[in-house]
Amino acid sequence: MTLKAIKTRIYPNEVQKQFIIDNFGYCRKVWNLLLDMQSQRHDNGGSYVNEFGMNYLIKQLKAENPYLKKAESTSLLHVSRDLNHGFQKLFKEHKGYPKFKSRKYPKQSYQSNSVNGNIQVMGTNKIKLPKLGIMRFRCGREITGKIKNVTIRLSATGKYYAILLVDTEIEELPKTTNAVGIDMGVADLMITSNGVKYPTIRFDKILGKKKHYWEKRLARRRALAKQEIAWDRHNKVLEPRELSDFKNYQKAKIMVAKYSEKIANQRSNYLHNLSKSLVEQYDVIKIEDLKSKNLMKNHKLSRAIANQSWGALRTQLEYKCAWYGKQLVTVSPYKTSQICSSCGYDDGKHTLDIRAWTCPNCHAEHDRDVNAAKNILVA
Repeated sequence: MTLKAIKTRIYPNEVQKQFIIDNFGYCRKVWNLLLDMQSQRHDNGGSYVNEFGMNYLIKQLKAENPYLKKAESTSLLHVSRDLNHGFQKLFKEHKGYPKFKSRKYPKQSYQSNSVNGNIQVMGTNKIKLPKLGIMRFRCGREITGKIKNVTIRLSATGKYYAILLVDTEIEELPKTTNAVGIDMGVADLMITSNGVKYPTIRFDKILGKKKHYWEKRLARRRALAKQEIAWDRHNKVLEPRELSDFKNYQKAKIMVAKYSEKIANQRSNYLHNLSKSLVEQYDVIKIEDLKSKNLMKNHKLSRAIANQSWGALRTQLEYKCAWYGKQLVTVSPYKTSQICSSCGYDDGKHTLDIRAWTCPNCHAEHDRDVNAAKNILVA
């Protein structure tokens, strides 16, 4: 059995929407209270409280704040679990210190466990969720398997989603006995060792003009709104307005978010199609172990590299290979583009403008990227 997340679009009514918004607030409040408690204990020389200790403290928080009893109970337990994971990353991997959450953050979510059938798919377009009841949903695939939990999410564009984590059986794909090396690029997204080049599609540029149109209006409307807010405060208006009160500003903000979401969805769909195609064709896939964060320090190529989403593609290949019984191997990119794949001669470093070269030792002619992919395959 394999855990698989299935994203569905849900359509709650006004009462259900209000409960979802309220539950976001309950989870955010508990997160901030627990994080503040951990910080104060550290400042006073106390020890760290683990996940089970925080679960016990949630009972006390409910007693002190009765409105927290309205929350979906398992969602609050997920708060302590997520906060504990944040501190474990801080302790073991030296990641950043967990941050306090704000209601102004455009993307909000909470997670609930499946207990006694409180999460059920009913027919083809109805779903039952904890404390929300039955609502309409839409999904592009059939939901099979045992539902473990659900994540309710609100996007920056105001859409509601339910991501179901199901324990299901995934059949392995038939073996092909083929192996491939893949070189990541900018002009072409992927170049395989057998000479196939998968093109780069600049989704950010395709919708760039329309997005920029609304970005300019967003900036202008934000500036005007801040001027009026400042005027209210200067004239000591009893209830000074906030940015959320300016409808034109909110409209521009949503339009910018819609175009950003569309670009992200198009890119994600393209990567999913490519990764599934590779897993179907090859049993062994070898890719470069690239450090995108270091490469993006080049300000001339940073935007193009960010558009490639190499990290997302690698993540997709990792879990799809695990699902379908294939093997993914990561290879160091060191000197892959300067060593001759025919005789192994090291021709030295080539600048990025050199796309093809001839080996001075064996006189083999190489396409820079295809040669690198062949070296990755035999590494």
